[in-house]
Amino acid sequence: MLKNSRAFSGFSVDSLENAHSFYADTLGLNVQKNLMGILELHLKGNKGIVIYPKSDHLAATFTILNFLVEDIEKAVDYLTNRGIRFEQYDGDIQTDTKGICKSAGNKPYIAWFKDPAGNILSIIEE
Repeated sequence: MLKNSRAFSGFSVDSLENAHSFYADTLGLNVQKNLMGILELHLKGNKGIVIYPKSDHLAATFTILNFLVEDIEKAVDYLTNRGIRFEQYDGDIQTDTKGICKSAGNKPYIAWFKDPAGNILSIIEE
């Protein structure tokens, strides 16, 4: 029954205003408030991704949204200039000084950052 259904994702934040500003202004994404008063991210090829407020929000401890990019170095530089701070990891996953993980030089290259609610996002160069 669900095999041919279209699906969409959603995640919570502690402030819709902060989320709107971050996703629209900082990341430059198409963000709209829907009829229920919650936010939707409209990305190429996707139905809207729902962002909803939750008073007892806890940030996700896993990556909730991945953005594919053609050149991760340029994307990291661009986002850093817009105020994004990339996560630094030195355990099983190691990042360079810019926050890019290049697992022994093999792609995909990936860099993680957080939204204002603490949710983890990434950019990935395949």
